[in-house]
Order: sequence, then C-alpha cells, then structure tokens
Amino acid sequence: MDPLALVGLQPLMERTPGRPGVAVGLIDGRVARDHPDLRGHPVRELHPAPRSGCGADDRCCAHGTFVAGILSARRGSAAPGICPHCTLLSRPVFPSRPATSGSAPEKGCLSGARAEELAAAVVETVDAGARVLNLSLAQPEPSSTRHRVLEEALDHAANNGVIVVVAAGNQGTLGTSVITRHPWTIPVIACDGDGWPLSLSNLGAEIGRRGLSAPGKDVMSLGVAERSLRITGTSAAAPFVTGAIALLLSQFPAARPAAVRFAVTQSAAAGRGRRGSVAPPLLNAWAAYNALRRESG
Repeated sequence: MDPLALVGLQPLMERTPGRPGVAVGLIDGRVARDHPDLRGHPVRELHPAPRSGCGADDRCCAHGTFVAGILSARRGSAAPGICPHCTLLSRPVFPSRPATSGSAPEKGCLSGARAEELAAAVVETVDAGARVLNLSLAQPEPSSTRHRVLEEALDHAANNGVIVVVAAGNQGTLGTSVITRHPWTIPVIACDGDGWPLSLSNLGAEIGRRGLSAPGKDVMSLGVAERSLRITGTSAAAPFVTGAIALLLSQFPAARPAAVRFAVTQSAAAGRGRRGSVAPPLLNAWAAYNALRRESG
C-alpha cells in the first residue's frame, strides 16, 4: 500500500503543501540543500557549512538529506514531500563521515551525537522558531539512565509549545531512552506496508502509550549526488508523523500545540479504548485533521 495512503496523509496533502510560517526543525546530518528536488523550497541551515552540497560518500549527509526529502522535497519527486512549503530548519549534529564499503547511510550516524550536543541543538532549534522537531535518532541502546541537560532541553521545547517527534530506535528490544521516555515527545516505530510493526523497532509501555507507528520499510527518498535512497527503520518513519503535524499546524494556525499533539496521538487510537500495548497505533493524519476541524468548528 502507498505509505502516504496508509497513514491518511494523501487527503491532507491535497489540501495544503504547508505554510512557510510553520518551521520544522530537523536535527540530523547535514542536508544537501542544492539537491534539485529541494531547490526553491525554504530550507535553512542553522550552522551553515561553507558549501551547500555533500560529498557522494558522506553517509551522515545522505541520512539528513533522506529525512529532509520526506518532509520538504517537491511534490512529484521520488520522495514523499509531505510539507514542501513549510520552512525546514536544518540543525546538523552529526559530523561528515565517509561511507565504508557496503555501509548504509543510517549506520554509524544515528548515535554519533553526544547528549550535550543534542540538547544544545534542541534548544537552538526551538529558539530559532521551530514549531515541530524531528529527531530521527535515538540513544544507542534503551536505558533507564537520566540525563538532566537533555531532559531540560526537552522541557524547553514543551514549555514553548514545540512538538517533538523522535524515532523509537532500531534495536528490536523492549525499553526506552531519555528521549523516548520524556512525556512531551512522540516516539515513532516503523511498520510495513500493511501497518504491522517491524521487528527491529524498539517497543515499550511508554512508547505504546504515547507513540505512533508510521511507514518505515523500504521508504524511498532523496540521497546525495541526485541519487534516491531506500531506508528501513524508525528514522524513516518519524518524519511521516512530523510532516503530518506540520500540515495540521498549517491548516489550523490558531490551534494550541497541545491540541494538535492530542489530535495526532488520540485520533490514531480511536476505537481501541485505553492504550495498553507496547506497540503504538498507526498514524491517521486525516482523522487528526477532522478532530481539529470539529474542535475549531
């Protein structure tokens, strides 16, 4: 099934490509802003590099460009291009790394940022005006360890009404990290084309209670050097949720962030009663749109 149709994004995308006033913070690798399918779209790098392009062997830039394509590529490209008219605020946290033989773009990049650097990136992106953040990264392994600086950064996002979407992680275990455990974040697991969770996704009671599932198997988007990439994992799933939230914020500019967050998470769970599974329900962007429309009615 088409991944956009699977999660109710098609009718919402037909209504709007997003608004420049809605800024999406992308905390990831660098983005190849000179990619033809990103040209002409509002992409701003908070720590701009001397050149806008990325080397063909830069796997961290490939990952950042891949996620950016899901969010901001032009409609009709190989990438989903969910909210191309929203402003993309790219805040790189991964250093440029050449690919080793046969390595995938996501390998070796997702856990390359220290918690202190990630916390600084969250605060900076919030202060730059982002309305929703995408963190297609996770702690290397689920852990109960707390990290005060990172928790305070996520508190800063919550206090400013900035919705934070995070990848649940790809270790295929039960448990949470300081990022997915924070009560304001929306953890996202990956599902296949039929909506079934992938075995690689991290699961847990808090992920099931507050999170969502989104397409994460063989997702196609942009790569560097004008190549397309296919990636499987929660890092590919998270931007589907982020893009849906950006479109909802574009359609309902007066809606409270908490109301948008509630509509996205609770519309997905409609009919299931109280969430009790370690696996969260599938994103339903169109149901969230209708819930907000009724509320604003």
